[in-house]
Amino acid sequence: MGRYTGPRSKKSRRLGVAVFGPDKAFERRSYPPGVHGERGRRKQTDYGLALAEKQKLRLTYLVGERQFRRYFEMARKRRGVTGEALLGLLETRLDNVVYRLGLAITRFMARQMVVHGHIAVNGRKVTIPSHPLRPGDVVEVRNRPQSRKLALRNLELTQIARVPEWLSLDREALRGEVRRIPSREEIQSVANEQLVVELYSK
Repeated sequence: MGRYTGPRSKKSRRLGVAVFGPDKAFERRSYPPGVHGERGRRKQTDYGLALAEKQKLRLTYLVGERQFRRYFEMARKRRGVTGEALLGLLETRLDNVVYRLGLAITRFMARQMVVHGHIAVNGRKVTIPSHPLRPGDVVEVRNRPQSRKLALRNLELTQIARVPEWLSLDREALRGEVRRIPSREEIQSVANEQLVVELYSK
């Protein structure tokens, strides 16, 4: 299965959390979709719970099923806790860093900005949203009127949101830097990554 392109609010209501970001439709009707949705959520099996947690994580970061599996295999080979390593890999994707810096309002927009060539990494244009970033990498808006206008507008709309401490942002230059890999406490995850690890480990 590739990137999810279906109805976002419906998917968020099914999972019980706004996986795609702020959603007014989800806020109005947070119960599951369907005729019997208002009666509440049905009791899930342990497998069903773990599967739902995986879907929350995968959809939040706009990652396909096969790609998510690759991230898990990469995380499992790293030192430390597998779940934390998985979150670290997802957080340091280029599209997510653009979103965390406030250069885009949503991850969908951040992905689009990368694909359309508005973003450069270490001075070179990168058009791959999943491009992995390391400590010391510099992410900046390319010096083009259209790119800068778009980023400045987004920064105005996202200036209330605090830039995470593992990133630094120069608003004047429209440039950010990855200072370090985020710790688990710094990642506002919508899912229980430990259940995801248990799901894949069976």
